[in-house]
Amino acid sequence: MNSRTRKISIALIGLIVIALIIGAMGRIPAAGAQAATAAPTGSSPLGTFWNDLIHPFAAGGGNGVPLGAAPIVESSSTGAYQPVDQYESDVMAAVKKASPAVVSITISENVPVVENCPYDPFSNLPQQFQQFFGDGFGGSATTTVPCNTGKTQLQQVGGGSGFIISPDGLILTNKHVVSNASASYSVLTNDGNTYTAKVLARDPSQDLAVLKINATNLPTVTLGNSDSLQLGQTAIAIGNALGQFSNTVSVGVVSGLGRTVTATAPDTGAQENISGVIQTDAAINPGNSGGPLLDLRGEVIGIDTAVASNAQNIGFAIPINEAKSAIASVEATGAIRAPYLGVRYENVTPAIAAQQKLAIAYGAWIDSGGQGAAVMANSPAATAGIKAGDIIESVNGQKLDSTHDLANVINEYSVGDTVTLVVNRAGKEITLRATLAERPAGQ
Repeated sequence: MNSRTRKISIALIGLIVIALIIGAMGRIPAAGAQAATAAPTGSSPLGTFWNDLIHPFAAGGGNGVPLGAAPIVESSSTGAYQPVDQYESDVMAAVKKASPAVVSITISENVPVVENCPYDPFSNLPQQFQQFFGDGFGGSATTTVPCNTGKTQLQQVGGGSGFIISPDGLILTNKHVVSNASASYSVLTNDGNTYTAKVLARDPSQDLAVLKINATNLPTVTLGNSDSLQLGQTAIAIGNALGQFSNTVSVGVVSGLGRTVTATAPDTGAQENISGVIQTDAAINPGNSGGPLLDLRGEVIGIDTAVASNAQNIGFAIPINEAKSAIASVEATGAIRAPYLGVRYENVTPAIAAQQKLAIAYGAWIDSGGQGAAVMANSPAATAGIKAGDIIESVNGQKLDSTHDLANVINEYSVGDTVTLVVNRAGKEITLRATLAERPAGQ
């Protein structure tokens, strides 16, 4: 650095120092003035010069914000929340559409009343020694212990969810929510009203049940089409989470289709195999059972039914199309008359087809698995001519594959319906017709 450059640098530094001093003086209030009346920055010529000097380095690209300070954001003047995008708007609209028809179900039972009963811990002693114990060495014993006097009281023991499917009070839920025939059930609607509920029907083949409350002009859900579901599409669960938080909303996606799971009831330990269910990562908590699974249109695509206990956010729902025939049956007859074909079978996969040397790698292979007859005697299947070893390829044109299980497809029909079955028998296709009967008790 030459002497001329050094002198210029020193002069510049001096100028900056003078600007700082005079700029600060420009901010000092006059004697006797209140601090609140201090002159604004730039009230002196050198103060203005200083502001112009640091202006390019100010935060926010020269907007007058001090270096390092957070930018000032103007608050919304509307006062109402605005969705950030169309997706969020769709979720909110779907929830708003369905929520009025989602209900909480309370399960109550008569449980023993435990009281404190008098108990003499020295009653087994010989009489001549009992006088030395108790109140005043000979009075009555004051010890008490819990005991069952035979009295009972009605007490809430559980909860679940459901949704209204008719304006006159029909409610769809899970069978396991209302499985106890000796319990009483009440329904809390979204408007805060509580109704006594009657169990009209429990489906013998699926985890479905229909309740009835005495009310009219109720809001209802719109039933969608679960056959058109695609992996990755949005799924919205609404229900009475943990039996405490009604109309809890969780959002996820359809994670899988056509799953088969074994569900275990937490209270009784009873197990039930459920096939063809929807898998979702929308949180399904205890108490959500029986609530609706929605799509972005706010239409019901499934009935929340189970959750994987050893995982996070793996829940399952029964496709709504499988419940439509049960709903129609209740509306027509007041009961669920489950359709019945009368076969035992195994879903064919490429691995099973290779192992068993089957002609095709899909369909329902009629096989008992060592559990009895593959075709039930006097059943619709037997009458139609189905035999052990046959592979049912399709029902009324619906191909049976990993996402379309035979039982679930049959459940979409009603008792008395006639279905056309394409059957592969030893490599040759034949067509048979079967008229579905009502499922016998215990089948």
